Amino acid sequence: MKVDTQRIIDRYVGTVICRILSLFDGLFRKNSRRSDPRNILIILLSEMGALVLAYSMFQRLKEKYPHASVHVLLFEKNREVLELLNVVPAENVLTISNRSMPAFTRDTARVLREMRRIKFDAVIDCELFSRISSILSFLSGAAIRVGFHPHTQEGLYRGNFINRPVLYNPYHHISRQFLTLVEAMASPTHPKAKRWVVDENIKGPKLEFEPHEIEAARERLYTLAPDLAGKRIVLLYPGGGLLPIRAWPLEYFCRLAEEFLGKGFGVGVIGLAEDKAVAKTIMARCHSSHCVDLTGYTRTIRELMLIFNFAALLITNDGGPGHFAAMTPIPTIIFYGPETPVLYGNLDENAINYYLSLSCSPCLTAYNHRNSPCDGDNLCLKNIDPEEVLKKALAILDSQ
Repeated sequence: MKVDTQRIIDRYVGTVICRILSLFDGLFRKNSRRSDPRNILIILLSEMGALVLAYSMFQRLKEKYPHASVHVLLFEKNREVLELLNVVPAENVLTISNRSMPAFTRDTARVLREMRRIKFDAVIDCELFSRISSILSFLSGAAIRVGFHPHTQEGLYRGNFINRPVLYNPYHHISRQFLTLVEAMASPTHPKAKRWVVDENIKGPKLEFEPHEIEAARERLYTLAPDLAGKRIVLLYPGGGLLPIRAWPLEYFCRLAEEFLGKGFGVGVIGLAEDKAVAKTIMARCHSSHCVDLTGYTRTIRELMLIFNFAALLITNDGGPGHFAAMTPIPTIIFYGPETPVLYGNLDENAINYYLSLSCSPCLTAYNHRNSPCDGDNLCLKNIDPEEVLKKALAILDSQ
């Protein structure tokens, strides 16, 4: 389904369902005082990058509830990222397809039956202000329901049946807020989980790949692009994904590609198959066999991460690749603007997060369901100087 379609359904249909369920909960409220949940459901539907940033939350759950069986509900397209993280057994993963409305409806009915069969004691809804995840948390049958709640804020209605309501805080990194959701399960305070977070050391996962697997990926790439053999490779991700407003100007990526080629580096343009038009623009500008179109090349995220293990640098727009890179050794430069690294930034010490604090930035927030009011003239990204980025990139490459 298109993002706009999902927003419309969530806003109009979701609001009505949340009000009905809130009324039902008020009439037939369950005892939610249980402090030793045995079956816990995590709902994290939509964002691949958010799964990576939620890694510390899964670790905290294991520490606090070592005997609990943790399950995850997410969109089918994000399942591979969860499997790479290896935080729950494969049989504890529930998925819903969002390819179309019929598929979504069919899978939701199946998941509801499965949730009732498992008999969850607690559910943690990690979505910010999505109503569908809130509805699913109620219909799971869990007595303990944790999730973000507006409290005294206007709008963002998700129902009144979240009985462990957590105050969403746009000034704290989302990884810390995910930890707060865990602490809220047994918190007696209001708002839930009043805790000290300033000195909290949050680190993401580092995935280990077998040397022979990395070497096989390298040889496969050299078979496609033999002129890259022996060169240090800089990867570029110029696509904007579902939110094109997050893309640094394509012209700037073209300039960087030309500069890297001129200095003897190989360049690989990564992305989905839908990004081929963007890659062709860079290829046409460079006219070099040392610049390779890798959009649609990797069949899985794992294959992409194998390339990250032998490439020298990744320069990327805000999105999945920047977060996947955090699980590998590759240094990364990431551009933010419509969203802020304060909330969603890559936490890896090898990452450089570029962000200009314009008066209108960030404009993609939980409060507008990531529906930017920007007219497309994303000055927050256009004003990030490519010459400065090039200087920083060369410094990183020279230090290796």
